[in-house]
Amino acid sequence: MSAYLSELFGLAGRTAVVTGGSSGIGRAMAGALGRAGARIVLVARRPEPLAETIGELTADGVEAGAVPADLADRAALAAAIDTIVTRYGEPDILVNAAAVNRRPPMDALTDDDWDVTLAANLTAPFQLGQRFGSAMAARGWGRIINVVSQQAFRAYGNSGAYGVSKAGLVALTRSQAEAWSARGVCCNAVAPGVVHTPLTEPVFADPEKVAAHARRTMIGRNGVPSDFAGCAVYLASAASAAVTGQTLFVDGGYSST
Repeated sequence: MSAYLSELFGLAGRTAVVTGGSSGIGRAMAGALGRAGARIVLVARRPEPLAETIGELTADGVEAGAVPADLADRAALAAAIDTIVTRYGEPDILVNAAAVNRRPPMDALTDDDWDVTLAANLTAPFQLGQRFGSAMAARGWGRIINVVSQQAFRAYGNSGAYGVSKAGLVALTRSQAEAWSARGVCCNAVAPGVVHTPLTEPVFADPEKVAAHARRTMIGRNGVPSDFAGCAVYLASAASAAVTGQTLFVDGGYSST
């Protein structure tokens, strides 16, 4: 990388916390941030995928660690936050990519579905932002990237509590930007289209539905996790210093049709 590109996009000396970083979009973002020079701290529920991802990152020369935690459990998340700070120090970058994707028909949506979805998809990013975003602002630099969804803006496929949680996360992003941007913390959301990840396997099990979604895009295909590598580095780096409070649609034109 040239000196100019390193100055714009390099993340050497930065620490990035990535929730949901052991799978799907979060994993792709974590890999991109690590390869741009950041030390990576993954937070996710399942130890095995965490260990696998750490192995992959380490093999690529990335300094990486993991803190297992159930993000829907407030006490577990609070403990994970303490562990992150004790073990790795204060992060410079926070990526909220973890999500619960319970989407039964609205008539079948239970209180438990609602509570768990909102806890993992909205309350956890709020708690992480309260702890890390305010500390970033006190230091004068930081980045928060919240992964949202098309269903924050339009309902389809039993959006239910999932769509509500992601719409709330878009609003939280704007509130975080309002609070902390003047002190150097840019806060933005990324809105995927239909992306093939472990979270969306039920959708991709239906070839007809998959083809219909692909036809709706302008690029002629559905998304893959690697589509999110470049935008993660951009939004986490000096290159995006004047970009905040925005939602970046990475969807192949899905939202424009």
